Amino acid sequence: MELIFKPLEQKEAIVVLGWQYPSPYDRYNFVRGNFSEDDLKKALIDLTNPENAFFSIFGERNTLEGVCSFGPDGQVPGGDYSKKALDIGMGLRPDLTGKGLGQQYAAAVVKFGISRYRPQQLRVTIAAFNRRAQTVWQRLGFTPIARFTKTNGQDLFTVMTCSSEGFVSPERGIKQS
Repeated sequence: MELIFKPLEQKEAIVVLGWQYPSPYDRYNFVRGNFSEDDLKKALIDLTNPENAFFSIFGERNTLEGVCSFGPDGQVPGGDYSKKALDIGMGLRPDLTGKGLGQQYAAAVVKFGISRYRPQQLRVTIAAFNRRAQTVWQRLGFTPIARFTKTNGQDLFTVMTCSSEGFVSPERGIKQS
């Protein structure tokens, strides 16, 4: 599987904003409830701002298969992010989830992040209910270090970290472009 990472552009951001996940993963849907045109404009500005480090993930047939981010977008209000680490966020197109592909995509995202940002420490914050995602990241060498409740919410989150040197790559033909 060859994956290509490109800065997220508006046309891909519009597609990503429309992704709809089934319950219980529907909390990852960008568009929920009363999502106004102003909300859409703000989301597009945030997703395409180079300072926010969002990237499209394209597959071998140049199809949009996922999105990732590096930096503060991967942080959840209420968590302790005082230790220096590269925060990673990732989402796959809904039809690709639940098929055992997460580890390959996550490994490619980590490799891309390491090559681009050269961090010593990596960090992901995952909703506590999402055992599927936690398993993916644990298989890559990430260890749970904290659990917290999101500010002004009831949702629990798990913070996981890994040193760049401790990252375990599955090496299943993943290539970086």
